[in-house]
Amino acid sequence: MQAPYRYFMLHKPYGMESQFISPYAGPLLGDLSFSFPEGTHAVGRLDKHSEGLLLLTTNKKITALLFEGPVPHKRTYLVQVKHKVSEESLQQLRTGVPIRITGELFYTTPPCEVRIVEPSHFPSPRPIPAYVENTWLSITITEGKFRQVRKMVAAVRHRCMRLIRTSIEDMELGHLQPGMVKEVDESTFFKQLKLKTEPVP
Repeated sequence: MQAPYRYFMLHKPYGMESQFISPYAGPLLGDLSFSFPEGTHAVGRLDKHSEGLLLLTTNKKITALLFEGPVPHKRTYLVQVKHKVSEESLQQLRTGVPIRITGELFYTTPPCEVRIVEPSHFPSPRPIPAYVENTWLSITITEGKFRQVRKMVAAVRHRCMRLIRTSIEDMELGHLQPGMVKEVDESTFFKQLKLKTEPVP
């Protein structure tokens, strides 16, 4: 009888690759002080300089169900950008901005949710001097082009200083600290991520 699949949520720290094996230098998922079962892999990725919610599982079908299915799934990020963000820029982000995909190929982002929020309660891996004017945004998107959120804020002339994924659908990072792992049971995992397909036996 096949062993049950297992599901995990991780607060990926700044500077860590979202992989167990990588040609690039730096910390990997296997360096965490947690013993993942054989066959565990990350569902999607966060780039090395991004932080926050990363899902891991031994179920190979989850990536397709979550990111490649016909129903889009919401992902929310806390984004710290340099300078004060105007209402005009907020509205541009909400309605869609052109971002470069590759070469001369551009893509206009679909409407999304954007608002100014209070600063993140997670300690910064790279403290920013108090005199540097900055704004924290909450941005919720339903697709994930390469470095999309960073490119979106750059399109309205703001540099991304910090990026933290806080939730995917109803699965929230909460107060899970950087480097910490939490195991989630299968029914909760499917319910919170709003996956329509029933758990695979």
